[in-house]
Amino acid sequence: MKTKQSPTRVAVMAAASLLASLALMASAAAQDVKTRTLKFAFSLAQDHPLGQGAQKFADLVAEKSGGKMKVSIYANAVLGGDPQNLSAVRGGTLDFTSMATGLLAGIDKRFMVFDLPFLFNDAQEAYAVSDGPVGQRLLGGLADHGLIGLGIWDLGFRNMTNSKRPISTVQDFQGLKIRVIAAPVYIEMFKTLGANPVPMTFGEVYGALESKAIDGQDNPVGVIQSAKFAEVQKYLSLTRHIYTGMPFLMSKKTWDGMTQTERQIILDAAAEAKAQERKISQAKEAVAIDDLKKLMQVNGLTPDQVTQLRDAVKPVVDKFAAEIGPEVMQQTATELSTLRAKR
Repeated sequence: MKTKQSPTRVAVMAAASLLASLALMASAAAQDVKTRTLKFAFSLAQDHPLGQGAQKFADLVAEKSGGKMKVSIYANAVLGGDPQNLSAVRGGTLDFTSMATGLLAGIDKRFMVFDLPFLFNDAQEAYAVSDGPVGQRLLGGLADHGLIGLGIWDLGFRNMTNSKRPISTVQDFQGLKIRVIAAPVYIEMFKTLGANPVPMTFGEVYGALESKAIDGQDNPVGVIQSAKFAEVQKYLSLTRHIYTGMPFLMSKKTWDGMTQTERQIILDAAAEAKAQERKISQAKEAVAIDDLKKLMQVNGLTPDQVTQLRDAVKPVVDKFAAEIGPEVMQQTATELSTLRAKR
């Protein structure tokens, strides 16, 4: 004759069984996570929003792996500039890096879509395209080039600094020697505006500005502040001419050597860090402008002046749209139209 068990006892036994199963699963998962030290290098400062995002990623990886996986941060281009970091990640000697979308155009021309002048009206539009079908498609294609795309972080809208004069019109660009990232869209845009673009890695910019080898550069205000460009530049013009996203890149060689559990830790940490980095970047922009007004002469642009600049660089947009390809251009236009219609 079977003894009838009380509902309470049945519940306790079920809970104990569940806990035992969870413990076994946790143990199995822990065995799937190896002790690793991974390297994450980039060109920006540790206190820049991207540097803070990198630290958030490192903290999350450590937390989610029970301390087994450690991510060491190398800021300020201490391991090399963006080209060196990109090569190292593709070769498997560096695990993570992040750099402007324009720098990936040498690998895949379609990435130039993110760098088209005056494409996005605000950060939310840029995020929507980055996280949507266009962004995911381009990030997914990086696997063919030894890279795993883990999302697109936020650098912000680029603005002009220089040592000569405020910039409000096309005429103000004439003859200025402007540092640009080594990306075709940037070079062509500044040539079209009448400036003399000088491709240069980020780590070289401060010294070149200080020595007057160049007159100016363009970057989001958070970068301008963290790089202390106000020490060597007099004018800041809020042109917001190009939005710069920062793809977070992982070495495919490192990825291929990981278990599924380890990969999920990386994916989850990257998603959380991206959201946090974007929040920090947005909050930093307004504060940075106020702080820079105390150190530099700052000017904004009227809607008519923005229209004039947009019209001036339209040939650049048309030229690179042909290289990007009609499919990506159309998909981007559709996404932006849909988003704007909802507002």
